[in-house]
Amino acid sequence: MALQVDDKKLELILDSNISPQLKKIAEKVLSNERISFEDGVTLYKDGSLGFVGTLANYVREQKNKDLVYFNHNFHVEPTNVCVYTCSFCSYSRLIKHREQGWELTVDQILDIIKKYDGQAVTEVHITGGVVPKQDLNFYTELFKKIKQHRPQLHIKALTPVEFHYIFKKAKLSYAEGLKIMKEAGLDSLPGGGAEIFDKTIRDEIAGGKCSSEEWLELHETWHKMGSFSNATMLYGHIETFEHRIDHMNRLRELQDRTNGFNAFIPLKFRNKENHMSHVPEVSVIEDLRNYAISRIYLDNFAHIKAYWAMIGRSTAQLALNFGADDLDGTIDDTTKIYSMAGSEEQTPKLSTQQLVDLIKAVGKTPVERDTLYNVVKTY
Repeated sequence: MALQVDDKKLELILDSNISPQLKKIAEKVLSNERISFEDGVTLYKDGSLGFVGTLANYVREQKNKDLVYFNHNFHVEPTNVCVYTCSFCSYSRLIKHREQGWELTVDQILDIIKKYDGQAVTEVHITGGVVPKQDLNFYTELFKKIKQHRPQLHIKALTPVEFHYIFKKAKLSYAEGLKIMKEAGLDSLPGGGAEIFDKTIRDEIAGGKCSSEEWLELHETWHKMGSFSNATMLYGHIETFEHRIDHMNRLRELQDRTNGFNAFIPLKFRNKENHMSHVPEVSVIEDLRNYAISRIYLDNFAHIKAYWAMIGRSTAQLALNFGADDLDGTIDDTTKIYSMAGSEEQTPKLSTQQLVDLIKAVGKTPVERDTLYNVVKTY
């Protein structure tokens, strides 16, 4: 039986085994009061899985009741060849080794999209490596042709890493470039490329690509245009708990200004076939603690997404009791970013019914949504 608010106060605040500092944090959360940077770090350092999980579940229920969202989507990855060499990446191939990768043309991408004609998909997620020939003209042509073929298909595409390179090459400001992309058919932005915002860590694991400030600026520019995006954080590598809270704090501050983020997606570092294979992956317990603390700290984010293709469907199910309320979508085995890094899901594909069953198995109500969280169907 789910705990009621009064039961939580008894269990969390009056429990003599809980430190005074954790009790104060619990009182803030149960009173819908924002926790501080220091509070967030304390939760990581001292909060047990049960403690943070119960608090996160309370926040989740306040925001989303027992609803769990998913959508009918697929991915297109135009290339895995890239000018950047991120240490954590198992996916990309250097331009000098481009024969080991793929570089799709606009027509080849359209052929992939046409395979979904007649299916009830609502979103195509487009992101991949960065190569010079996939430039502003390439993507504006692609977006226009997608909309000509299927006007109602939501295009969620490209990260600030890709946009920064494309706009710099085209000698455009972020505002100018995003306006052109939006007019061509771009509907929203995914959350990738954020990694960790701390400069020292970012330079070590993802040096050379857009800075944290540029990532945030591009999303803020997009939000000010009346459009929405997601946000991510790559965790479980060489960062500290302070780095995680710093990352979420910057996102929380931007969300205060724009309210343009739909969801936050914690992305687990996977250590197969990359330059950080010597770094051990964190445990499932730490995955769940991280989801819970994310839910507690990001009080102005409506949704926390457990990306099942990255952590596996079983862990994603568990995360639904630790603050997460979204499982992403059907995906249809159209992404290789995490399967190439050693994730449990080597062929990430779930049917609508499989997602519904996963959600119902943990006592939640499945809701099929579109990209912007408009309800398509409640099961």
